[in-house]
Amino acid sequence: MERYELIAPCHFGLEAVLKKEVVDLGYEVTEVENGRVTFIGDAEAICRANIFLRTAERVLLKVGSFKAVTFDELFEATRAIPWEKYLPKDGKCWVKKASSISSKLFSPSDIQRIMKKAIARHMQEYYDLDRMPETGNEYPLRVFFYKDQVTVGIDTSGESLHKRGYRQMTSKAPITETLAAALILLTPWKADRILVDPFCGSGTFPIEAAMIAANMAPGMNRSFLSESWTNLIPKKCWYDAIDEATEMVDDTVKVDIQGYDIDGEVIKAARENAERAGVDHMIHFQERPVAQLSHPKKYGFIITNPPYGERIEEKKNLPALYKTIGERFKALDSWSMYLITAYEDAERYIGRKADKNRKIYNGMMKTYYYQFMGPKPPRRKTGDQVEA
Repeated sequence: MERYELIAPCHFGLEAVLKKEVVDLGYEVTEVENGRVTFIGDAEAICRANIFLRTAERVLLKVGSFKAVTFDELFEATRAIPWEKYLPKDGKCWVKKASSISSKLFSPSDIQRIMKKAIARHMQEYYDLDRMPETGNEYPLRVFFYKDQVTVGIDTSGESLHKRGYRQMTSKAPITETLAAALILLTPWKADRILVDPFCGSGTFPIEAAMIAANMAPGMNRSFLSESWTNLIPKKCWYDAIDEATEMVDDTVKVDIQGYDIDGEVIKAARENAERAGVDHMIHFQERPVAQLSHPKKYGFIITNPPYGERIEEKKNLPALYKTIGERFKALDSWSMYLITAYEDAERYIGRKADKNRKIYNGMMKTYYYQFMGPKPPRRKTGDQVEA
């Protein structure tokens, strides 16, 4: 089976998490850049990456890379790509998105127009056509310009991979599924430890945690654009990847995952989302304010995305809110807390400096992932097993 370069974009600051996921899937990573990981894989890898990667935004099939500082250079370099290797005669191919950083060519509409013309010219010449029929499957391109170096990839995913298919109802400031999964994977949390999200909104953190605990592949209940690309990916590759994902699920695992929110309607939506994800039996959702956050057991985890005052009128409430978070966390003996927020005074009002602080871009918004580490639980023996 032919091997390709595949590109998986992700949130800026979370490349190391995605790299580990790709390596764990068994693929060779060739490059890690800001916001993306490149690796080598065949048609089967395209299916498995789309179905199994929790933290990638999409999977792109890299078809070319070149330097272009003029539109003439862009046209000729695009035209030189062997498009017939990737597109059927009737395929519809266009630049869906073009981004440009520190490059001479920066107008998305001009880039889209020039590249579309170059692809059509190549295909017309190769197939001896007067015009491209474009009546077949879609092959949308994503193009990155960085310091005049152009990278061209065909989007195999279609809708972004954060759309797992379970979240129809969202709260006011939802965190994406891919970002939530990455933030959980950055912690030492495991299925045998308690996890509480006191600002759970539509339930993304608890649901992603439950899916991780149950070894449930995030993409097993959705479709992907490249499923129809039988010229590149045999149907059997998709069937095999889904069979592999299905066999790995263990939703009987015992967990203590809880989600609280002050808004009862939001909690109702979170329960419905969890049911669609197939993990509603693994999560306890409850209408409860953060001031009532408590738990009788030790060594638990808080992983949460509290409000950070996107609107001016909300900002005045933040000192009191973060002070309450700090007080409730302090009362939870031996717990750890992982909190993502754009509120720059978070540590001040929580009343403790974070052990670690990671800068992460949530879209265009700069946020901080504050990590307050609790002690590790003592190792204990249960039968023949030693647990941490």
